[in-house]
Amino acid sequence: MTPKNLLFIMSDEHSRRVLGCYGHPMIRTPNLDRLASRGVRFTDAYCNSPICVPSRASFQTGRYVHDIRFWDNAIAYDGSVPSWAHRLKAAGHRVESIGKLHFRSADDDNGFTKEHMPLHVVEGIGDPIGMLRDPPPPRKAALRLAADAGCGDSNYQGYDDRITSAAEGWLADTARGGEKKPWVLFVSLVCPHFPLIARPEWYNLYPEDKVPWPRLFAESERPTHPYVEAMRACQIYDQGFDDPSKVRKAIAAYFGLVSFVDHNVGRLMKALDDNDLMGSTRVIYTSDHGDNLGTRGLWGKSNMYEESAGVPMIMAGPDVPAGAVCREPVSLVDCFPTIVDCAGLKPHPDDRDLPGAPLMDVVRGTAPERTVMSEYHAAGAATGVFMIRKGKFKYVHYVGMPPQLFDLEADPYETRDLGGDPGHRGIVADCEAALRKVVDPEAADAQARKDQAAKIAKLGGREAVLARGSFGHSPVPGTKPVYN
Repeated sequence: MTPKNLLFIMSDEHSRRVLGCYGHPMIRTPNLDRLASRGVRFTDAYCNSPICVPSRASFQTGRYVHDIRFWDNAIAYDGSVPSWAHRLKAAGHRVESIGKLHFRSADDDNGFTKEHMPLHVVEGIGDPIGMLRDPPPPRKAALRLAADAGCGDSNYQGYDDRITSAAEGWLADTARGGEKKPWVLFVSLVCPHFPLIARPEWYNLYPEDKVPWPRLFAESERPTHPYVEAMRACQIYDQGFDDPSKVRKAIAAYFGLVSFVDHNVGRLMKALDDNDLMGSTRVIYTSDHGDNLGTRGLWGKSNMYEESAGVPMIMAGPDVPAGAVCREPVSLVDCFPTIVDCAGLKPHPDDRDLPGAPLMDVVRGTAPERTVMSEYHAAGAATGVFMIRKGKFKYVHYVGMPPQLFDLEADPYETRDLGGDPGHRGIVADCEAALRKVVDPEAADAQARKDQAAKIAKLGGREAVLARGSFGHSPVPGTKPVYN
């Protein structure tokens, strides 16, 4: 691609199902919809692990979680694996971040020339209770999701205000400065991640009696796969939703937070326009993972259903076709080669084995054949989980448990598990073979457990980790976590 500036915007926990340009009938996202109309919308984009810390580590390094071994929210990226930011900085480009990174520490060299108001894991330790997997303990902090949900203000919304304002100022200053090489600004917002609290101007866009009821919410409709059952016993979010009004408040608040994110994206687009940067700057919007939002009685993330593992992916700007839709599956590891390509750099020799491809190569159909994959080894995972896409099929491999197979074309809400269907044994076998070309699931699961056990021992053992407690969400800079 022609070297250009890049504004990369990442939100936190935004399911691609809750976006106007992805077909949602109620959500109001005019700015993201406009961005998609002047660029490419990727219909089948995925995170590489449906939880914050490993997903962001995979995104930053362009490598799968089992390769870099940042498994969960207590084993965070520490700068030891080269990132796209390292590559750009080494080549003399200005590459800065504003907002949430969720790495180990700002004291590490994470690659950026500067980190503005970063959110990293708590005390460099994070959330170690999520490493306790044999068995996973119930997460009492999960009950706060329903208790907090509703109309109001939160420090997450205030943090996003500050992030957006800082980005507006950065763009104005940079436009006056006249950078000689293309720059990259990574703006990382924390909404619509819970707490599910939205300010009145956003919450009131979605009357509680009008928001859609979650699909497959009835007890009789919920999946009974052993992994999902174990996750329910650990991530006990649903136990807090003991009244239908709480469910509707949570959905209205999430919708409101999505519209708040969209508003902030609009502010950033205006800043580009006001500073005559639109013609020289590409924009990418995505999220680190999705949110189940009550579908199947599940909340949060941590599974491979589309609501959780799927993310929005929109790219616009110079050399990007307007109004295009790409149905080829992509994932966050594709962002590393995309960012490097946008800046006009040739791939570093050490990066030639990266599993991703530049997004525009995918759009043009020139990307090499590859397997898009996501994996999970963190909080509530009774076993290691691996997902791949093969055409219209999604295959989910559980170490020591039955696999799942879904035909997303015929069954987009994954209501019919074909994993045990005799008529689909061939495609199950083909999918497992394709997965094993990328990773040995049993070896990766064993390595994750070994690394987690070593970290637990370093922290004083299981009882010490349990005594430390858990918190519902990472605190914004300047505040402390609230433990349960």
